Amino acid sequence: MSFSQLGLSEPVLKAVAEAGYVEPTPIQAQAIPVVLTGRDVLGCAQTGTGKTAGFTLPMIDILSAGRAKARMPRSLILEPTRELAAQVAEAFETYGKHTRLTKALIIGGESMSDQEKALDRGVDVLIATPGRLLDLFERGKILLRDIKVLVIDEADRMLDMGFIPDIERIVTLLPPLRQTLFFSATMPPEIRRLADRFLSSPKEITVSRPATTAANIEDFIVNVPHETAKRDVLRDLLRSEPVKTALIFCNRKREVDVLHRSLTRHGFHAGALHGDMAQDKRTATLDKFRLGEIPILVASDVAARGLDIDDITHVFNFDVPYNAEDYVHRIGRTGRAGRSGRAFTLATPDDGRNVGAIERLIRRSIARHGAAAAIDAPRDESQVAEGGGEADRGAREERGGRRPRRGGRGRGKERGSAKETPRQHQARHLESRREEHRREEPRREEPRREEPRREEPRAEHREPRNAQPHVAAKPHPGPSHKPPRRHEPAESEKATGFGDNVPAFLRRGGGR
Repeated sequence: MSFSQLGLSEPVLKAVAEAGYVEPTPIQAQAIPVVLTGRDVLGCAQTGTGKTAGFTLPMIDILSAGRAKARMPRSLILEPTRELAAQVAEAFETYGKHTRLTKALIIGGESMSDQEKALDRGVDVLIATPGRLLDLFERGKILLRDIKVLVIDEADRMLDMGFIPDIERIVTLLPPLRQTLFFSATMPPEIRRLADRFLSSPKEITVSRPATTAANIEDFIVNVPHETAKRDVLRDLLRSEPVKTALIFCNRKREVDVLHRSLTRHGFHAGALHGDMAQDKRTATLDKFRLGEIPILVASDVAARGLDIDDITHVFNFDVPYNAEDYVHRIGRTGRAGRSGRAFTLATPDDGRNVGAIERLIRRSIARHGAAAAIDAPRDESQVAEGGGEADRGAREERGGRRPRRGGRGRGKERGSAKETPRQHQARHLESRREEHRREEPRREEPRREEPRREEPRAEHREPRNAQPHVAAKPHPGPSHKPPRRHEPAESEKATGFGDNVPAFLRRGGGR
């Protein structure tokens, strides 16, 4: 089948041919004719199958007749991340270059005044992230009453990122008579219920079983003895594999920065991408990676969904993903458009449960790779003498740059046990030693400060010993003394409730 058989207009077919595409993917072949008829669509296909073109191509033809009014866009495409939104905007520029359609990209991190000006001119296609769209709506800068086509892309990612309440509110602002296109890589029960609410008699299109990996991707589990060895194993893989372009995924944003600095220090040309970076820096880094100026990109899951970058030969999971479905999306960045790809996941003994969840989801066992066998060997003594290897430096960076005490670090290496030498255990042990040291310091000084005070009662006690017969006449327990010539503070004695038998420590306080 060719694109000319799908019912697309001549300007769109010309743009597709100029982009170098000849045959549609399965999701495109099934979705495009249905969208052109105006029917709602519920599309489920694994990542990298061409969902973006599946809705952008027919939307161009649907919107070609008509013109947008100021602040009233004619179609709305919701994306979970800024990068995905920017990618869809590029797709409209590529496929709609022979039409007169206008578009606007509404995402966070960009100038709001520029976005308001674009809306004032009127846009046919509005591509937005939920947060910025609601912000502009609350400011009265946009009206959504003229939306003809709504696209909710990467719906399962929207669910993961907590955008569903925003999506529900946005849908209430749209006209009820509209066409809705709902796409998701997976179809959990929550997404199914959401689709039932938003769609009207949809055509369901599923081109692949949810949560399956592409057949042209070779994936491996690399068993690593402990966390501190993961950087060594990753560097060995980067040197031994024929890496042209690689994505390295971490679970935490802080780990992205630490790993990026580590690779740069060891001579690898790498970039970093995560959600806390400024938008202009994120865009510049992604552009350099697309152009091949940066061959290695260390990223959080903000880059795992939908990024269409050609010729990514390798994906490395520095951390096993917490969510098993994220594994499918991560390794789906390679092996795109019929190309082959390789994916490696570094797993410690503590990651066994997450690895098992991934294998149950994809319904197969992942091959084990033997790259970490040499890591069990003792570390080079020169590294110990120089202050530790890369794993120790990485641990210090995560603790804010503090160097651990020499004694604690040496003992950890002599034991050589994976159970006794994780970075968290070492940091906790050092902190507990410092806390014990702080608690013990005052105890050693306290006797020296209190020693002169103990002599005062002895000196005062000797003075009333001449009145011993008088004291013996009072049969009551405790060392009670009546000092001679001190009966005048009768009011204070009555106030104590002891009468004549006032304890020495109370008399001494009153006397002072």
